[in-house]
Amino acid sequence: MTDAALKEKVALSSIVASALLTIGKLAAGVASGSLALLSEGAHNALDTGATILTYFAVREANKPADDRHHYGHGKFESLSALAETGLLAGLACYVLVAAIRRLWEGAEPIDASWPVFAVLGVSIVVDLARWRTLRAVAIKTGSHALAADAMHFASDLVGSALVLIGLAASSYGFHQGDALAAIGVALFIGYAGYHLGRDTIETLLDTAPEGLAENFRSAIGQIPGVVEVEDVKLRGNGPHILGEVTVAVSRTLPVERLIQIERAVQAKIAEISPETQASVITSPRALDEETLTERIMLIAGRRKLAVHHIIVQRLDGRDCIAFDLEIDGTMSHGAAHEIATALEDEIRAEVGAGIEVESHIEPLQDHALTGHEADPATIRQITDSLRQLAIEGGVLQGVHDVRARRTEEGLVVNFHANVDPALSVAAAHEAMDRLERAIRERTPSLLRVVGHAEPVGAG
Repeated sequence: MTDAALKEKVALSSIVASALLTIGKLAAGVASGSLALLSEGAHNALDTGATILTYFAVREANKPADDRHHYGHGKFESLSALAETGLLAGLACYVLVAAIRRLWEGAEPIDASWPVFAVLGVSIVVDLARWRTLRAVAIKTGSHALAADAMHFASDLVGSALVLIGLAASSYGFHQGDALAAIGVALFIGYAGYHLGRDTIETLLDTAPEGLAENFRSAIGQIPGVVEVEDVKLRGNGPHILGEVTVAVSRTLPVERLIQIERAVQAKIAEISPETQASVITSPRALDEETLTERIMLIAGRRKLAVHHIIVQRLDGRDCIAFDLEIDGTMSHGAAHEIATALEDEIRAEVGAGIEVESHIEPLQDHALTGHEADPATIRQITDSLRQLAIEGGVLQGVHDVRARRTEEGLVVNFHANVDPALSVAAAHEAMDRLERAIRERTPSLLRVVGHAEPVGAG
């Protein structure tokens, strides 16, 4: 059975139980003349009305979100609980005034026959059973309306016990016992109403659950990639807690990594509080460890521009930056220059006005070349040349996986070569560049040479 169906079922059964108890207590109260029992009967009558209100509130709260209620209908339960709080407060005041008046005017003898005690005994058993059931379902589903209903039955239980004590005292000649029991009933009803009203008003005022935001901050802050938890906003909405969590992340992270961080945050929220539904907002932040090259790549990426060969020099206390900028080769140079100037200006605004920025405009190579495999003799000749040149260079070894393809613009060659795993990236790149320049001198028809260096022993 779903939570929604379970809530409606227990709310409906509570209406039946509350109505039967009302009839029994009022009849016994009229027959005995007990103010305390009549007060309990009136209390039950109000409970019946409140329970009916709870049933309809639960049904309304189970409706999904719509165009007018974007966050669902959960607060209908809180509104119902607030109405029940008002009923409890009014009843407590009425009973308290009536009991004090009876004490002032003098207590009257009570006819406490066995049917009266039987009604109270049955009432206590029913109240106890309904309180336990409602409380369990309220905790399971997070329903404020059912929690309010459980509080009503708890107050009935205590009230019936006090009435029972008062009637017993009256039967032994202590006629003030009934009025004193009525005062006890009024005080308990008021106490229950206070706690119910406080929790309900906090929900209606969007008060965050105590301590939950701090738990989220502590746990989410430990997730790799989260620089800082900037903000956590939470509010109750029926059985759910809604909100949003804003986390600071490095602005250089790719979109895929941002999605991973958001999912990790959502998983942590569900782990700590399954009833919480919070959206996650990533706030890009410039970190101190960002390199100047990363910042330039980020700025160009925002403009969807391709830059490469970024050179950063430090001269006389200022940065000098140069890079290649690829722009559509069919575009006029005037338009391309405007794009380059705008990019340079944004880099100055980001890094500092005192820097030197120079861009080299070149055509964007975005077209695919039609090609076919070179003949075996050509591939064998290029392979032999690469291996000989690698041996002469003394750094690269084991040239393998040589491929050569002919295109309308020239020969494209790809190959792999082994290097010492301890060799630096810069040294490996320099050795590969020397080999590529040397093979170009031997094979003028080459359009492009792509060499891949891999550590000795790698697959």
